[in-house]
Amino acid sequence: MATTQITSSITKTPAEKNQIVFEEQWPKMQPTIVKLLRQEAVNRSEWHDLFYSVHQVCLWDEKAASKIYKALQENITEFIGQAQLRVLAHAEDQALLKAYITEWRKFFEQCGYLPKPFIQVELSLNNHTTSSSSTMPKKHKNDDSDVRKLMLDSWNNQIFSNIKQRLQSSAMKLVRAERNGEAFDSQLVIGVRESYVNLCSDPDDKLKIYRENFEKAYIEATESFYRLKSLEELNQNGVQNYMKYAHTKLKEEEVRAKKYLETTISIQALMDSTVNVLVTLYKDQILCEAPGMIKRNETDKLQLMYKLMDRVPDGIQSLLSDLEDHIINAGLEDMKINALTITQDSEKYIERLLELFRRFSLLVKTAFLDDPRFLTSRDKAYKIIVNDTCIFKLELPVKPGVIKTTPESRCPELLANYCDLLLRKTPLSKRLTSDEIEARLKDVLLVLKYVQNKDVFMRYHKAHLTRRLILDASADSEKEENMVEWLREVGMPADYVNKLGRMFQDVKVSEDLNLQFKEQYRLTKGAVADSINIKILNAGAWARGSERINVSLPLELEDYIPEVEEFYRRKHNGRKLQWYHHMANGTITFSNSVGKFDLDVTTFQMAVLFAWNHRPNEKISYENLKLASELPDPELRKTLWSLVAFPKVKRQLLLYTPEVQSPKDFQEDTHFWVNQEFTVIKNNKVQRRGKISLIGRLQLSTERSREEDNEGIVQLRILRVQEAIIKILKMRKRISNLQLHNELIDILKNMFLPSKKMIKEQIEWLMENKYMRRDDKDINIFVYMA
Repeated sequence: MATTQITSSITKTPAEKNQIVFEEQWPKMQPTIVKLLRQEAVNRSEWHDLFYSVHQVCLWDEKAASKIYKALQENITEFIGQAQLRVLAHAEDQALLKAYITEWRKFFEQCGYLPKPFIQVELSLNNHTTSSSSTMPKKHKNDDSDVRKLMLDSWNNQIFSNIKQRLQSSAMKLVRAERNGEAFDSQLVIGVRESYVNLCSDPDDKLKIYRENFEKAYIEATESFYRLKSLEELNQNGVQNYMKYAHTKLKEEEVRAKKYLETTISIQALMDSTVNVLVTLYKDQILCEAPGMIKRNETDKLQLMYKLMDRVPDGIQSLLSDLEDHIINAGLEDMKINALTITQDSEKYIERLLELFRRFSLLVKTAFLDDPRFLTSRDKAYKIIVNDTCIFKLELPVKPGVIKTTPESRCPELLANYCDLLLRKTPLSKRLTSDEIEARLKDVLLVLKYVQNKDVFMRYHKAHLTRRLILDASADSEKEENMVEWLREVGMPADYVNKLGRMFQDVKVSEDLNLQFKEQYRLTKGAVADSINIKILNAGAWARGSERINVSLPLELEDYIPEVEEFYRRKHNGRKLQWYHHMANGTITFSNSVGKFDLDVTTFQMAVLFAWNHRPNEKISYENLKLASELPDPELRKTLWSLVAFPKVKRQLLLYTPEVQSPKDFQEDTHFWVNQEFTVIKNNKVQRRGKISLIGRLQLSTERSREEDNEGIVQLRILRVQEAIIKILKMRKRISNLQLHNELIDILKNMFLPSKKMIKEQIEWLMENKYMRRDDKDINIFVYMA
């Protein structure tokens, strides 16, 4: 009997065996599958039996896997149908959301467990993809489970597709309630979003369902809400209050988006949309308030406007223009109001410029948070103020053959004067500490950055440095040398800075020569030699004008000239000395009935005063002083004026008649005499002894040499332009007119800004002299001629 049964079993076909195995095993598997779907407890034995049963069925025949897959699909479909009934039993929005989220989270959790026992089924299905059965899953690219995909697709088709509009609508109503200040459980919206995010089984775009449904609905609902609210808020409360409203709501929406949206891309899309509704639509109305706010320095409101407009494409362009206009108008107006004060004092002028810079910088910092774009606008506007010619105008001279120049700002000249006040022994430098002087010199460099024609500053700064070094008038030699290095650091041309450095070296060499001269002549002249200081300087290093002025020197000085020349001839045979008396100075002792005083004077002042050396009480006419001093008329007038109208003394050294308003009004018969009541007054008390400098602000150059200096600025600019053009052409060989202009300005910007007319004239000159030519086919192309 047993043998017959075994024989009967062995003779069954494979299909019959497969059918028997599936039919025997599925009833054992199904209860466990249902428990898993319902999240009921499954013990370890049931879990292991499910794995074994699936394996046993697939072992007999891999084609049996399709039966398992189909049966499993039916179970999943049945379960989802039951879940759908439970969800749809709730009509109220929040109840519906709660029910859906509860069902979905249970189901999604099982999507991680249920596929595990059916790995063998998936392997079998994927190895037999030739079947045309509609129940067969399609192969996919990633490692997602086929069963998991089945579960998600089933949920999507049965529940989600049917009620997603209700879900979205309910979720958006809750978000709207939150915007209106009503309380609710935010997890309801988050749960809906999670279902959208996790539901998609597309391996190429996991967020497709979320993006096309939840994200889109969220953005549209936000736009709709604020489109009405924003217009109402603007009409009721005005622009300035509306800005606060918009700023607050944007911050709220950003926080809300981080809570309810899935990705940073979604958040950015939402914020772009919200900005468009809250800000962009009313951009023109908001920006109309900007000029008034800037003028009234309402930095808090401006900062709010800046933060709003910075979110809008090209939103700050108008703000940048408004800031520039304000800085230019306010700066020039301030300079005009204070014109009477600042035109008389370079210190007050520079201080005024610095005060404006600090004021505008504070505005940019507090209102626009030092945004680099606004700092650039500040710089552009401030540059216009610094280089404005309304108040201070420098007219460079025009001579035949020299290009005609347009008026320039005197700022670089006044800047050099202020720098001189800090570096020279003056009341200003004496009352400041070393750190304060250094800070103010750095301020000079700050303003210098905005000066267009830096070559004018260079020329005047060098003249002042020459004066300080020759007169030993520097307050701090270390600061002098530091200033040269600072000029190098801020981009001053290297050749200019190197020349200043050679001046310091030249002075040190001169000091050694002076000591040698004193040692040599102390033996014959005794202590008198110590009172003479000579400065033998290299004309190439100092580059002063070639003009020498005749003057009748006192015999005490005249006697030393041949001795100095003989001394130098022995040291350096073949070199020639040229005497520049207008650059010299000395100290004379003046005695009268009041007391005895030491006076620091220029050589020209000394020559004039020595006319009274043997006749102290006589009146001498202008004509006779001219004969006695042998000074040219312009220099004599300037020198006499410094002795009759010196601003720092209460009793002038010389008196004259008739009185005039300026040195140009002196006549041949104007008479001068020594003031026997001259004295030094300190604290309103007459002093019997004292020392005073009458050198004052007298330049170490003559009127004629000053004109030559100014003409030299123009001539040097012409040469610099020619040099730069040739340099560019040598490198490029061929270059367009526009590119040549741009590169030329880039090269010369640290010295001066060449005008279009100057560039054009120098290009024509270079073409006439065969340095360059126009291209035969294109007149806008220049070609270098080697």
